[in-house]
Amino acid sequence: MRKRTETATLPDGTVYSQRKGFCPFSVPSLEAYAPIIGEHRMERLQVAAGRLKGLRLLELNSSAQGGGVAEMLYRSVPFLNSLGIEAEWKIVHGKPEYFETTKRLHNMLQGKKGFLTPDMERVYLATLDECSRANIIDCEPDVVIANDPQPMGLIQCGGRNNASWIWRCHIDIEEGALAANPSLWSFISSLVEPYDAAIFSAAHYVVSRWPLPKFTIPPFIDPLSEKNKELSRREIDKVLDKYQIESAIPIVAQIGRFDPWKGLDRTVKAFRLARKERVCQLVIAGGLAADDPEGKRILEELLENTKNDRDIHVLQLSLSDRLQNYIEVNALQRSASIIMQPSTREGFGLVITEALWKRKPVVASDVGAIPLQIVDGHTGYFYETPKKTADKLVHLLDNPKAATAMGERGQMYVSEHFLLPDRIADYLMAVGMTLHLAKHKWMPKESIVSFHPWTKLGKRRWQGEV
Repeated sequence: MRKRTETATLPDGTVYSQRKGFCPFSVPSLEAYAPIIGEHRMERLQVAAGRLKGLRLLELNSSAQGGGVAEMLYRSVPFLNSLGIEAEWKIVHGKPEYFETTKRLHNMLQGKKGFLTPDMERVYLATLDECSRANIIDCEPDVVIANDPQPMGLIQCGGRNNASWIWRCHIDIEEGALAANPSLWSFISSLVEPYDAAIFSAAHYVVSRWPLPKFTIPPFIDPLSEKNKELSRREIDKVLDKYQIESAIPIVAQIGRFDPWKGLDRTVKAFRLARKERVCQLVIAGGLAADDPEGKRILEELLENTKNDRDIHVLQLSLSDRLQNYIEVNALQRSASIIMQPSTREGFGLVITEALWKRKPVVASDVGAIPLQIVDGHTGYFYETPKKTADKLVHLLDNPKAATAMGERGQMYVSEHFLLPDRIADYLMAVGMTLHLAKHKWMPKESIVSFHPWTKLGKRRWQGEV
């Protein structure tokens, strides 16, 4: 019987470390992935891992629960260890004002106007300096991966040692927005320039003016995780019963963090228009990420806006039991007829990847890296206006065969591009190139290495029949 695990961390911020004997979660054996990705792709992964066997790698971020970064690390860190890489994961600690600052920094990098006050800059750097003095890097890693802006400044706080440092940017970043905000450009550039390399989720996020080698590697899902594995009808119904959701009524769902960028108001407006024409219900479910102080406000506003609407279910899913949370998300996604994600900005959108993997038609915005997943009219639809989107919802509800075919195409596309083993192979190749080329200045700073096609996003619209 598999032991259930929680999202607890050690007092020093350790989430996973074989060296410390703290490995509270795991992944299936490598052999379990072979039938999904095939022999050739498995061989590519094993060759990449073999070149770095025994490598000591440290992943840093700001939260062990909530959000796509933590979710990927829960799978990638034990997966790397199964490949012979000594991977550890730690989180930075900070007071509320630190997370207020990093959230503002995150929003500004996504194009929101504003600035960091001198006091905010001081709080940010002082917090990371305190983390450094508290010995957050308590091992001797060969490579340190700092995920997103929160731990980014650690490299300046005496923690560099002899390791190679890579900054991994998971957000919808725009070079134009940076250039239009000189103070932001100066601050963020001073943080990133000491790094040996950077990884972006898509080619159009690459900040070309930063003088360091850059890689593009899209995010991934683990098809064998509790969130993505197949569930029985009984398991799905158990979750629906818990939240008093009628399974016989078609469900439109949006799953994810309560975040101002997620377009929750768009979903509600489109649903209300569609419901006037067809019987259906809306489920909006998510959790509150530990490093996102805006989530509670967004949830409260949503509850107030929908309190008198019996056909809208707003669910705050608990994060205290990670595996239970994953199973509930899985069940809600599988119970839905349509998944929505009309974000206004989106670094990638793993909830879209998850929905496509579950063969669900998705209606999402034509922003960020979403067009890398959605081919309009083929693997999903792009959000337009509430009325036009409502028409698409009605069309999918009225044409289940077309919806099923769209879902099948979506799963095939995810299988080809966004699964854990393939993207970890990319990751290891990027790490190897950084270690052997970039750190020793043998790799030009202008280099951009892409492990995913340089798609012309404006042409990603299906020309065939739905």
